[in-house]
Amino acid sequence: MGGFLEAAISFPTVVFTPLLVVVIGYWLVVIVGGADPDADGGSGEAGHGPLAFVGLSGVPMSVVFSLLVLLAWFGSLAGSELSDGKFPLWAVLVAAIVAAFILTRVLVAVLARVWPHERPASRADFIGLTCVIRTGTVTRTFGQAEVHAPDGSSAIIQVRQTGTDTLTAGSRALLYDVDADGEFFWVVPADIALPE
Repeated sequence: MGGFLEAAISFPTVVFTPLLVVVIGYWLVVIVGGADPDADGGSGEAGHGPLAFVGLSGVPMSVVFSLLVLLAWFGSLAGSELSDGKFPLWAVLVAAIVAAFILTRVLVAVLARVWPHERPASRADFIGLTCVIRTGTVTRTFGQAEVHAPDGSSAIIQVRQTGTDTLTAGSRALLYDVDADGEFFWVVPADIALPE
């Protein structure tokens, strides 16, 4: 055990040992429910996030960081023991970092395929739903309605109509398009849009 501890606090492994302690502490906190690894604002969606440009997106940043640290620590420990002084220790450090990056990239690619991804909510999710008009009337420039999402939640949204149909408070309308720039929905009367 003494040889292991000596190797863990010797160069180049000592560079990663404090980081490994932080990673272990973080995952202990996650296990007891004190943190959510999905809530780190990292690279949850493939192709997005700060690590996407190096191919490390698709899983939370906490997982990427943990893998990098663990693999670099293990690589530097094994490399320094196996090199037996044949290579300079700085070369072992560089090799451990490069190997950790490559292995992390492979593991992230595999994990990204099975990691659950939640699509962010979008206004387009309301398209095709009916709503109830809450303002006195709906015109090309004014109107509000209440819509109920499939999960049971409701929202007050801005609505507009192009036709001359009268949409008044309490009328049911169908959301058929969204104007992202104006942040409103186009509606038509539900009795016209939906067959009985």
